[in-house]
Amino acid sequence: MQSRNKVFEDIGQLMTNAMGVAQGAKTEAENAVSSMMDRWLADRDFVTREEFDAVRAMAQKAREENEALKARLDALENASK
Repeated sequence: MQSRNKVFEDIGQLMTNAMGVAQGAKTEAENAVSSMMDRWLADRDFVTREEFDAVRAMAQKAREENEALKARLDALENASK
């Protein structure tokens, strides 16, 4: 009976170790895929969300400044008539 419990304990330990190895392999595979995707995206010259938002804000500000300048120019032209 004692040896039978030892066999079950050994099998349980083996399964626990196998699950640990599988989890480690899964984590390593995820990191490798993530790294490959990062390199692939960097090679494609895609912009980051932060860069896109910054350029969009600059364009919005430029549009607003153009509208203000156009309004001033129209006012000056109307005043000189």
